[in-house]
Amino acid sequence: MMSDQFSHRNGCTGSADCAKATELRKSAELPKEDPMTFTNRKIIGRAGVLLALCASLLVTGCGSTFNLPPAPQRVAADDKTQGYQIGALDELSVVVWRNPDLSATVTVRPDGKISLPLVENLPAAGRRPDDLSRQIEAALGKYIREPVVTVVVNRALGETSAQVRIVGEAAKPQAVAFRQNMTLLDVMIQVGGLTDFADGNNAVLVRGSENSKQYSVRIKDLLRRGDISANVDMKPGDILIIPQSWF
Repeated sequence: MMSDQFSHRNGCTGSADCAKATELRKSAELPKEDPMTFTNRKIIGRAGVLLALCASLLVTGCGSTFNLPPAPQRVAADDKTQGYQIGALDELSVVVWRNPDLSATVTVRPDGKISLPLVENLPAAGRRPDDLSRQIEAALGKYIREPVVTVVVNRALGETSAQVRIVGEAAKPQAVAFRQNMTLLDVMIQVGGLTDFADGNNAVLVRGSENSKQYSVRIKDLLRRGDISANVDMKPGDILIIPQSWF
């Protein structure tokens, strides 16, 4: 009888309805979670993951050159570096003695060839200027008697495989023509130094002439602390990679 009175007071007509009403009443009495608290928890969780990822990158980045040997200060000159080799986009003056009509100023095409009066599609890239002069003389010998040709390099970029490439946090990343006795300091002057975000002492020198062997170099010590011991010789085909500092 008492159970029936309780059921009627709570608006339920059976035991199943009463149990459901009791659960609803209990859930209504539980404190509701503040939506802002839930959002903050999500933000904090994501921030924790991000911080862990950044810490991992820092450790990886900072230790990337610890196991690399320092670049040698002096390197032996190869026979290939004793004479300049013409490269694509070099500007050449071809002077034919006593034949101004056959002389011309030309730019080496991207395919490495040049064209002159009476001579077309002559391979030039990879040759030394004196070798190219003899080749042009042989080609012109079909038309004039004993031609004398001189090739002058007006603008030098050099053969692609002999260029020094600088990438990353240099002020002006670019590929520069290799010069005899070129050093790391010469390269950095040509590219305008480091950016404000560069990790100069964590730079990597990839030496193409040694099967892409990697060396560590200390550019920051060289440029900003004047440590001449950090200056090293460069070789044709070198790639200088300057990473960004994390802090």
